Amino acid sequence: MTRTYNPLSASPLQKDATFHKPRQVLPQQVSADEPALQVMTDFQIITAYTIFPLETIEDARAKMIHRGVRMLLVVDDMNHILGLITATDLTGEKPMQVVRNQGIRHSDVLVKDIMTPQERLEVLCMDDVRTACVGDVVATLTAHGRQHALVVDRAADRGQMLRGMFSVSQIGALLGSSVEPIAVARTFAEIGAELAR
Repeated sequence: MTRTYNPLSASPLQKDATFHKPRQVLPQQVSADEPALQVMTDFQIITAYTIFPLETIEDARAKMIHRGVRMLLVVDDMNHILGLITATDLTGEKPMQVVRNQGIRHSDVLVKDIMTPQERLEVLCMDDVRTACVGDVVATLTAHGRQHALVVDRAADRGQMLRGMFSVSQIGALLGSSVEPIAVARTFAEIGAELAR
């Protein structure tokens, strides 16, 4: 038995038509005892915004403003994560150090020059996050002196797939109080840089 298929009716797209954007609805307020998943930006729902390493930091600033975010993943053309760059990186001392050390203009500083490279990024496992509460995430961010925490799923081959992230500023807003991570020097080079200031 052959089924008959009918064409659907079509109409012109209206001039002011727009489109759906993935949107994660976060609660208005949370307590430290609530599940951590309530404050995680989930990349299965929200698009993770990216930038390439050879784009300028002005490109990064413009993308952050346009997208309303404070962090971009730095990726290659295969979408492998090379690092990340934050709004704090753009406004901190890193760009001026590059200008001084390389003798270039501020507008010529590239994302790769100031990003946090992949080998220095630490991630949380989604299995742990599922059983954690907001307070556990705050304690983690505070203890590590981080503004963001990345969360990964484990693939069957034990590889990692970035699943989401936590943001200190977002969690602070949802808790109704500021969360201040402790500045933690992670390498001897960072300790030396702090001592030189």
